[in-house]
Amino acid sequence: MNFLYNIGIADIFGYLASVFIVLGFFFSKITVIRIINAIGCICFVIYASMLEAWPVLVPNAILFLVQAYYLLFKPGK
Repeated sequence: MNFLYNIGIADIFGYLASVFIVLGFFFSKITVIRIINAIGCICFVIYASMLEAWPVLVPNAILFLVQAYYLLFKPGK
């Protein structure tokens, strides 16, 4: 349990992002998958911005925009 003392805020967002991305694979309804994936993408964007990890930030920001587009303008697809 010592690793909990050394965990930073950025790490928490990284772990949350991973959990949400994996969690999305357990659902079959596309709207739920998109919402969960969008949350994971947001967490990855926060994580990457805190670490200045641009190769992680850019694709997740784009994926979030794709998910948001489908959720807002093409629900159910």
